[in-house]
Amino acid sequence: MKLSASCMACMVSRQEEAIRNLPGEEEKSAFFREVLRTVANAREEDSAPVVTEQLSLLHERFFGKPYSFRELKRRYNGELLRREAGISQEIEKSADPLLAALRFSRVGNYIDFGAMGSVDDEKLDSLLKRASEEQVDAAEYAAFRADLAKASRLAFCADNCGEIVLDRLLLREIRRQYPSLSITVLVRGSEVLNDVTLEDTEEIGLTEEFRILPNGTGIAGTELSRICPEAHAALEEADVIVSKGQGNFETLHGCGLNVYYLFLCKCQWFTQRFGLEQFRGVFVNEKNQKIR
Repeated sequence: MKLSASCMACMVSRQEEAIRNLPGEEEKSAFFREVLRTVANAREEDSAPVVTEQLSLLHERFFGKPYSFRELKRRYNGELLRREAGISQEIEKSADPLLAALRFSRVGNYIDFGAMGSVDDEKLDSLLKRASEEQVDAAEYAAFRADLAKASRLAFCADNCGEIVLDRLLLREIRRQYPSLSITVLVRGSEVLNDVTLEDTEEIGLTEEFRILPNGTGIAGTELSRICPEAHAALEEADVIVSKGQGNFETLHGCGLNVYYLFLCKCQWFTQRFGLEQFRGVFVNEKNQKIR
């Protein structure tokens, strides 16, 4: 079962919050009954991002298009672009630039309007300032480097806007140290929350540096049974996969591919599962027994 009790409760609560101030009590009641039915009828293999997509479509059927994150995405892309040069210099000056880039990329996962509903700019600033102090599991990092050294193809499953600017610094460092590696960046196939799409990568110039591949879905994750054949092939053929964010973890975990998950624990289910405080980072391989 991929859906924990806390995940189900959170999804239901988010839907109630979304309609709380809307008019029309009868319509709201009818919608909410459908929400409860959808969550209750989730299959064993359905993850939170898959069910959330169903709920979003349900909301659209009752109330029209949901809130657009377009301006928020541009805002946080712009904010991180302004910081990019300074962070890049910090990475270059570090004793281990790849490790430093990994830490900054992971901290960027804080910019998530799905898991938390809002982003605290002061908290983001604090996380960026302490990024170089955050722990990365030494054994996983050594294994990651060893895998990169012998790999031909890397697939990078992107997550959120703003965060993607820091991901670019990690991708640049990987390419610098492993120049023969072919890199493909997978993004969402359509708009969902503040997740990265092809249009977002075009706006920040990422398409000029790396191959960008939309995954064909509007799910806030990488659901292998639903993504397009090209995206599926890119993952199956990759020697190494870097998966950003909780949504990608929820959909990919258990796939058996050589995935390194990189994210911050932002909600109760994840802090309990990994035994970490909120906003502490994870860097763990799919085969690691700690995430079974």
